[in-house]
Amino acid sequence: MALARVVTFEGVNGDRRTELLARMEGNERPDDIPAKEMIVLHDPDSEKSLVVVFFENEDDYRAGDAALSAMPAADTPGQRTSVAKYQVAFRMAE
Repeated sequence: MALARVVTFEGVNGDRRTELLARMEGNERPDDIPAKEMIVLHDPDSEKSLVVVFFENEDDYRAGDAALSAMPAADTPGQRTSVAKYQVAFRMAE
């Protein structure tokens, strides 16, 4: 079963968001984060972001969670306020 790591951040201003997205778009996914997909949502008015990272199985989730949890604060969009693990019950795309 697919799993999602859902992280919320506060203090994400527009400049910081633009800087991080530019870095992410220009690079390949790191080997220690075996994610299949990532979605970044941003609310500029409240300076909050929600990041959802999808993994195919528990082993991939564990590896990705360990790598992402060890990430230095300077590499995150803002102050990490919560991290949660969800089973992906349903997913639809165009």
